[in-house]
Amino acid sequence: MSIKGINSIEELLSSNTYPGRGIMIGKSADGKQAMIAYFIMGRSANSRNRIFERYEGGMRTKAFDESKLEDPSLIIYNPFLQRENIDIITNGDQTDTICNALAAAKSFEDALMTREFEPDAPNYTPRISGINYYADNDFTYSLSILKSADGDPSVCNRYFYRYTPRAGIGHFIHTYECDGNPIPSFYGEPEVVTLPNTAEELAEVVWNNLNADNKVSLFVRAVPLDGGEPTEIIINKNN
Repeated sequence: MSIKGINSIEELLSSNTYPGRGIMIGKSADGKQAMIAYFIMGRSANSRNRIFERYEGGMRTKAFDESKLEDPSLIIYNPFLQRENIDIITNGDQTDTICNALAAAKSFEDALMTREFEPDAPNYTPRISGINYYADNDFTYSLSILKSADGDPSVCNRYFYRYTPRAGIGHFIHTYECDGNPIPSFYGEPEVVTLPNTAEELAEVVWNNLNADNKVSLFVRAVPLDGGEPTEIIINKNN
């Protein structure tokens, strides 16, 4: 597919050994559900030693083997938090920043203007964030990326994207363009992808096309727009 066109998830993931952490948000093919997918990958033993754990109101990353946990500062966080009629998904502790800002009647954008990329030189990993706003049997969503200026840590560029959902269409943003040393940050606008009908289908296509050595965990959430019960799937490589 053209870079500016609509891409298949299979093609984007299977051709990239290390997109890092990734967020997909959009509407199911039948137009009935809001869909979220979030995955994490890892190259180091510390990054790979993780699982997703759901709890009331959110989800956390957790060390699979606590005895092997090294520096937790950038790998242990809440990727997913809920507020009334709002879902927040991010790749770091900015999830809490966004949630707290909304509680103070501030916006998604206001919250992220106070944050920047991760302090993990020389990669300066971008912070990626997404949010769903539910209302009137539908939803809107936004994505954001905060990243250094072409690897210059003295500058943080902040990008925000707001979308009106279309059936079968999602937007995908990830931390890294590809593998490397240092790892190059994601470049350009979020990629447009086709989405299936169900959470099960989305989980299968994402998990099966992530690099087998580097994938760690996946979270998928599908929210019926008619008010039905959401479907959630967590897959942890470490079981």
